[in-house]
Amino acid sequence: MFPASRQWPAALASATLLVVTSPTLHGQVTADPFTPVAWLAGCWQLDGGEAGTVEQWMAPAGGAMLGMSRTLQRGQLREFEFMQFQLDASGKLSFVAQPQGRPPTAFALAAAGERQARFSNPQHDFPQTVIYQAVGNDRLLARIEGPRNGELRGIDFPMKRIACDGPR
Repeated sequence: MFPASRQWPAALASATLLVVTSPTLHGQVTADPFTPVAWLAGCWQLDGGEAGTVEQWMAPAGGAMLGMSRTLQRGQLREFEFMQFQLDASGKLSFVAQPQGRPPTAFALAAAGERQARFSNPQHDFPQTVIYQAVGNDRLLARIEGPRNGELRGIDFPMKRIACDGPR
């Protein structure tokens, strides 16, 4: 999902997120913790990416939402990533990434709103922030950001919803 070598237009550089209020009322859960990301279920193709360059998410079930991505270049697999949204020990939503099948790195939910979420891990090298934001009904802006070579950097991944039985 987040190949560091890709460059995306700076015009998509800013994603605004709303802070979500507490999901509890007198100790009772009042909202599904997956609400900020459940809309991602399905398949997304990278705008301007080669056919078959997709990110796919399963609907939340069993306390997790599983995802994977594949990046193709000239018909060949260039990169892949296993991902999940899961609840941490305190019941808070987190994003877990495993690019190229490496050990998992967790990013805690920092802010959320309707169809948008920002996850953070200040101890990670790059990225330290992962953002998912809906743009209308069939568009998505994923973004990673953090310090790189002493400067704050960001990479945008604009995507469009596609049928999951698309190009192979």
